[in-house]
Amino acid sequence: MSKMTSSQASTPTVFDVQRIRADFPLLARRVHDKPLVYFDNANTSQKPLSVIEAVDNHYREHNANVARAVHQLGEEATAAYESARDRLARFLNAPSRNEVILTTGTTQSINLVAYSYALPQLKPGDSILTTVMEHHANIVPWQLVAARSGATVKAAPIDQRGELIVEKYVELLTPEVKLACVTHVSNVLGTVNPVREIARECRKRGIPLLVDGSQAAPHRPVDVQALGCDFYAVTGHKMLGPTGTGALWAKREHLEAMPPFFGGGEMIREVRFSGTTFAAPPHKFEAGTPNIAGFVGLSAAIDYYASVGFEAIHAWEQQLLHYATERLREVPGLRIIGEAAEKEPVISFLLEGAQATDLATLLDLQGVAVRSGHHCAHPLMQFYGVPATLRVSLAFYNTREEIDAFVVALLKVRKLLL
Repeated sequence: MSKMTSSQASTPTVFDVQRIRADFPLLARRVHDKPLVYFDNANTSQKPLSVIEAVDNHYREHNANVARAVHQLGEEATAAYESARDRLARFLNAPSRNEVILTTGTTQSINLVAYSYALPQLKPGDSILTTVMEHHANIVPWQLVAARSGATVKAAPIDQRGELIVEKYVELLTPEVKLACVTHVSNVLGTVNPVREIARECRKRGIPLLVDGSQAAPHRPVDVQALGCDFYAVTGHKMLGPTGTGALWAKREHLEAMPPFFGGGEMIREVRFSGTTFAAPPHKFEAGTPNIAGFVGLSAAIDYYASVGFEAIHAWEQQLLHYATERLREVPGLRIIGEAAEKEPVISFLLEGAQATDLATLLDLQGVAVRSGHHCAHPLMQFYGVPATLRVSLAFYNTREEIDAFVVALLKVRKLLL
């Protein structure tokens, strides 16, 4: 993607953001008697009224367990739950709804692949490849299964701009690598990784590729078939949906070969003490009572994205990203961490002489919600030689006026600290 010029960044397209904001009740809140400026969307997104009402309506009108009763409520709950799978399959352009496992989010999805796919085949001398910019959820599960199997975890490097050094990643795709992993979009840097190119190189070598899509799915259309990966994980609460929801898409041949990760009800065909026969995917991996109402809400969230359209969302968010970047560069002593050529609307930065946590605390008193800390990315912080950053993460319901208010607050806080 080419960089947007300064004039392009300053000229918004027609996008009725105020109409959209009216759909999000929490955005009207005041915090510390200041209008809320919510810039912590990479942590969790706010929820439109349609999602809130869908969850409320489920509990008021349809509450029952799924796949366990033939009465009317049970059938309604099951239909609503399975409808979420259908919507997610379309959302990801999955070849089949039966390749979509409903999970609590990306962390569970990656752990499912770690324990059901990777662990049974790993042996001493094998390795798993990931990158320096990954969230802990795409590092720690691999370390756990590597420790149990005698395998190792290796990480591909990035450059100072926060871009993956793709040729180094490809060089590390050696024969002992049994699984490659990469984030689609960095939760700290906003960097968009070239997943198609990486997947193509993995396929040449017969190495499956897992993609952490937590930060991509809220901002851009995802087409797992076009990407060419083997596993793709998403988190519902980052894409307008309720917490405790998410999905893993995996190629059918992997799901059929993988043993279950959890055991219990609903993932079986028949149980005998002499042995158990498991259900076919996807239900083989969905033991116990799921977060039914949460997935009803996630269905509504996906419908909301469709009503706005990702083309419009992406265009507006890119304008916000470039405008925010321009404004932050006006702040004396501010250093942006990660300036990749292609980014989603996430900016991490440091302010000379100020601690990130102090900045975030004082900004909160001005009604501005941002994230400070290591962002579950210790290796990335170590690469940049910093203990923490301040992160601004935007969504399509944010505005240029909010960015202006944030910069005013930041300059005020800077005077207090320096």
